[in-house]
Amino acid sequence: MNINFASMVAGIVVGTIIRGIMLRSDYRIYPSYPHGIITHLSLGFIASFLGGVAIPALASEEYTAATFLALAAQQFREIRSMERETLQNIEESEMVPRGLEYIEAIARIFEARNYLAILVALFTSGVVYFTNNLLLSVLGLFFIIPANKIFMRGRKVGDIAEIKGGEINFLNSDLYVDDVFLMNIGHPQHREIIREKGLGVIIEPKNDNSRATLTNRGQRLAISHDAAGMLGIYKDVDTPQFTPLIRRDLKTGQLGMVIVPIERDMENLIEAIKYVPVLESSIRKPLSSRPGKRAAEKNIQSK
Repeated sequence: MNINFASMVAGIVVGTIIRGIMLRSDYRIYPSYPHGIITHLSLGFIASFLGGVAIPALASEEYTAATFLALAAQQFREIRSMERETLQNIEESEMVPRGLEYIEAIARIFEARNYLAILVALFTSGVVYFTNNLLLSVLGLFFIIPANKIFMRGRKVGDIAEIKGGEINFLNSDLYVDDVFLMNIGHPQHREIIREKGLGVIIEPKNDNSRATLTNRGQRLAISHDAAGMLGIYKDVDTPQFTPLIRRDLKTGQLGMVIVPIERDMENLIEAIKYVPVLESSIRKPLSSRPGKRAAEKNIQSK
């Protein structure tokens, strides 16, 4: 078999397989099945094709291949815009909105995964071309797949915070989870439903970096959206008072959350919150700066 053709095919196949592994419809129900999946698999194939062709083309002194890669990078930037626009268009129909930052994070991930498919295809094609061994592309899958999972795994809320159950209580019409005030519930019937069916959770940041990250409103919306998506939500369009709510205790930095789920299971709720991704745009690291570190040390000494 011609080595150029073999390396190209190996790159395309492995790159497409990796893109398929990264593409799944989970509890977020996005991309939808089957049309969204077909769209992204097609784009993954195109990305893999570009990566698989690059090495043989450059080896044959077809330097226009570099131009095609640059054009592909420009086109794949449009994927982020496409995903952002799609998710924003359906945001109004969500019972519990994702929030703009979560939407941007999802759009960025879809763009990055196509670049990753290009790199995997490029690497596979190069290995086969320079070793003249097609079997290496098959063996490489056993290393690429675990490495891909590690590379693509972002941090979760469970990595930066301790989550525990909290007690829902009312002081007159004010709703609290433990000592964290959330909101005022005026209607007695609504208070009774929350008391009977609701679950309260305390999210305690592990350090000042985590506290600053969880202060972000977009991160809190992501927690509410994903928790509601995994456990269901006792809410309709005319019952906004049953929307999951997260508020911060200004004294301690803890977050109090109340949700009225379909499945009233505290253990699964805590697990669901731990699984929520930490949004890249919400990450803050005050401890990495000298003033932030000094302020943290003074706070510890004052206690």
